[in-house]
Amino acid sequence: MSTAASGTKEQVLAVALPVLVGLGALAAWQIVTRAFAISPVLLPAPSDIASSFGTIAGVLARNAWQTGSEALVAFGLSAVLGVVAALVLTSSAVVFQAFYPHVVVFQIIPKIALAPLFVFWLGFESPSRLSYSVFISFFPVALATMTGLDRADANALRLCRALTASRWQTLFLVRVPYALPYFFSGLKIAATMSVIGIVVGEFISSKSGLGHYILTAQSRSETTFIFAALVVLCIVGLVPYAIAVTGERLARKWWRG
Repeated sequence: MSTAASGTKEQVLAVALPVLVGLGALAAWQIVTRAFAISPVLLPAPSDIASSFGTIAGVLARNAWQTGSEALVAFGLSAVLGVVAALVLTSSAVVFQAFYPHVVVFQIIPKIALAPLFVFWLGFESPSRLSYSVFISFFPVALATMTGLDRADANALRLCRALTASRWQTLFLVRVPYALPYFFSGLKIAATMSVIGIVVGEFISSKSGLGHYILTAQSRSETTFIFAALVVLCIVGLVPYAIAVTGERLARKWWRG
């Protein structure tokens, strides 16, 4: 079998296997809910969830737009701030020793416990949700990028010193390219965290958005609508993750090319 054919087969399997597992899980879910006559209030069947979209599609679309747009803004800000923080903390040993322990301490604190404080400081509007989402999202980017910058190839760094390369030349020609895989690993985590941050903020301080819609549906025992909102929320969460994956592929082509 040729290398191209083998690669195509692997790509097909990478898509087909998750799809088959997902369809199998949905089929089992449908059978169990129907066979045991489980109340839709406790666990609606997948068919009921699918049919509910015809009723609430417009409402879900409006709420998804608010949640998704805010999550994308938070995702972009966390990426920028994470890289800036990593560059600053690795700029010198003194800066690293002075601030890195505080970064670790903030990382240890359960972030959800801080959400009410952001509402108290910034109010019930979008700034509180965005600030909270950025706060919990930029840490993975910063820590992963710092790790990549510190693990640049030692031989390449010695070669830069031998060639009397400047500090900035060493950073952008050696350290940054070697840090890219680490950066994108942190960025993928930030993609999910940004959506989580916005939804948590909507649980606390919003009158719209998917988080608020889920709370409203829960208060009315509309479990089917909750699951429909969760499906849409998964789709919303895939957008920043897809951006991170696409950026990683482009960066790899640039680095190899």
